[in-house]
Amino acid sequence: MLHYSVVFLVIALIAAVFGFGGIAAGAVEIAKILFFIFAVIAVVTFVVGLMKRN
Repeated sequence: MLHYSVVFLVIALIAAVFGFGGIAAGAVEIAKILFFIFAVIAVVTFVVGLMKRN
């Protein structure tokens, strides 16, 4: 999922360079959403891993 977030960020940067503001804004929003979903899943996985250890 982090991979897709980086891909959308790169798409947004390329679109911004070429002047496609709407596409860039959409790709940035998708990248942010995917990043936060990844961060939540990573934290949950970390906490569950700590709980299983005990």
